[in-house]
Amino acid sequence: MEYVTRIVIIGGGPGGYEAALVAAQLGAEVTVVDRDGLGGASVLTDCVPSKTLIATAEVMTNFDSSYEELGIIVEDGTPDPDSPARVVGVDLGKVNRRVKRLALAQSHDITAAVTRAGARVLRGRGRLEPGQAADGTRQVVVETAGGEEERLTADAVLIATGGKPRELPDARPDGERILNWTQVYDLEEQPEELIVVGSGVTGAEFAGAYQALGSRVTLVSSRDRVLPGEDPDAAVVLEDVFRRRGMNVMSRSRAASAKRVGDRVEVTLSDGRVITGSHCLMAVGAVPNTSGIGLEEAGVTLKDSGHIRTDRVSRTSAPGVYAAGDCTGVFALASVAAMQGRIAMYHFLGETVAPLDLKTVSANVFTDPEIATVGYTQADVDAGRIDARAVKLPLLRNARAKMQGVRDGFVKLFCRPGTGIVVGGVVVAPRASELIHPISIAVDNNLTVEQIANTFTVYPSLSGSIAEVARQLQTRKAAEGG
Repeated sequence: MEYVTRIVIIGGGPGGYEAALVAAQLGAEVTVVDRDGLGGASVLTDCVPSKTLIATAEVMTNFDSSYEELGIIVEDGTPDPDSPARVVGVDLGKVNRRVKRLALAQSHDITAAVTRAGARVLRGRGRLEPGQAADGTRQVVVETAGGEEERLTADAVLIATGGKPRELPDARPDGERILNWTQVYDLEEQPEELIVVGSGVTGAEFAGAYQALGSRVTLVSSRDRVLPGEDPDAAVVLEDVFRRRGMNVMSRSRAASAKRVGDRVEVTLSDGRVITGSHCLMAVGAVPNTSGIGLEEAGVTLKDSGHIRTDRVSRTSAPGVYAAGDCTGVFALASVAAMQGRIAMYHFLGETVAPLDLKTVSANVFTDPEIATVGYTQADVDAGRIDARAVKLPLLRNARAKMQGVRDGFVKLFCRPGTGIVVGGVVVAPRASELIHPISIAVDNNLTVEQIANTFTVYPSLSGSIAEVARQLQTRKAAEGG
């Protein structure tokens, strides 16, 4: 009788379900233990829902900011500039119902794909039992949705339990007026005055979206600028756009507490100032779902932050135990989680695998304009981690951008002096998430600025700016004798 490798995956997010697909296709017997539905937070409460909400906000922004410049006339003519009334409005309850419907449909599609591949999906909460048997197997105990307990034997276990919103002790969400990002989709009415605490990616995305939907937004940022972890030129552009559209951006302001006062919310800052609004969204980071599932007892080393320590092929410190996704703290991106999960299965099942290379990861902030990045950053160059040349080209010079009424944004490329090899890039533009791909290909394949500059682009197109930046870097390289 031929032996079949048994894989147990705890968590059904991108790291978990992508690993399940790979393992099942390679002939393993796969069980996915999942509590909330396949797709995890990425599909059910985070990436898919937020980007669906942002899609509506994007339409609103495009219309509000462009209709007059592009010569569009609404039914009753241009609105009175002295009137606060908007040309178009939004039914937030209807938007949120669509958000949840699409998220659930995506989860069902993923479940069908995993099941079709031959994996078993077990609804429940799994925990790792201490110790490893003499034959190298491990035990996973599952508290099923029906209240029963099932014990699974695994040759390898993948932990892909994700994360959850971080909470401040004096600003606990109540799901009605003080919210975390998983709770906003239950709102039936538009927040009149929304205070967003936290100016990282999540805070910036929601602040921009609700501003576009018609809320008066105050963004509380503890740092000097919004998006402190992103390219500084990109952050400056976005903050300027936010302020120009009427957002109250409070820099160097740390929230100490938030409390309900009737139908209002009071947010007290660390310097004693108090700001009020109808709602407050807490976007102060995430914590990993790693407690209470037997990890340390099974020999899995955790970082001080609670994240699981892994190597570049997703192994933990415990033999036969791998980890992927937000619970590892590597990069809070669905694409990285999926890659970690796939790498784990390829490695354990003996397939050829390349270790995770974070310098080829592309990421996007879904604000308006979007901010997309790949490879080495301005911070890497400034800190001396890499010697690179950079050129930034504003989109204002791009013919297609002029036609579409795009005023904000740029393309920036980083290349190595001498060789001209492209090592990074930043795009700030509408649909930057699509425009970053050719730069990602260049970074991943060590292409040069000459190769990009000499590749045909469509005229007019926003992607033409990528080739133009490459030509400017090529010219600079030639002038320097490289």
